[in-house]
Amino acid sequence: MRDALDRLFTIVAGRIARLTGQPATFIVAVVLIIGWALTGPLFDYSDTWQLIVNTSTTIVTFLMVFLIQNSQNRDAAAMQAKLDELIRAVDKARGQFVGIEHKSDTEIEKIRADLEEECRLEAERGEASMKPRSSESVERLRRRY
Repeated sequence: MRDALDRLFTIVAGRIARLTGQPATFIVAVVLIIGWALTGPLFDYSDTWQLIVNTSTTIVTFLMVFLIQNSQNRDAAAMQAKLDELIRAVDKARGQFVGIEHKSDTEIEKIRADLEEECRLEAERGEASMKPRSSESVERLRRRY
């Protein structure tokens, strides 16, 4: 029963997430807000008129938070599984990195700092002459965004 409910929720959440991410959905939302704004004079900008859009947008936002979080959780889990498989499949990769996403932020930062130090030491010894330094890789990624 629970598996069926999970599967149904995943299907519904995925479809809604894809639908709401489309330009046409954004245009529909803008048209609805413009339509609501244009009806203001008809309803003399009453409290009820304002309450309609406030309540509607609050409900939609509240529900979308859960759908978006579900989609992000699934995407992150799938990405971690793929990365774990790559680590497992590559001969020189270190298996201890599998599952580090479950560690605390402090532990992950320590691992990252240790890796950067390791790369720095390799570069000093000339062992990583073909590999870019970690700081260069980070800077290259930062320039992308």
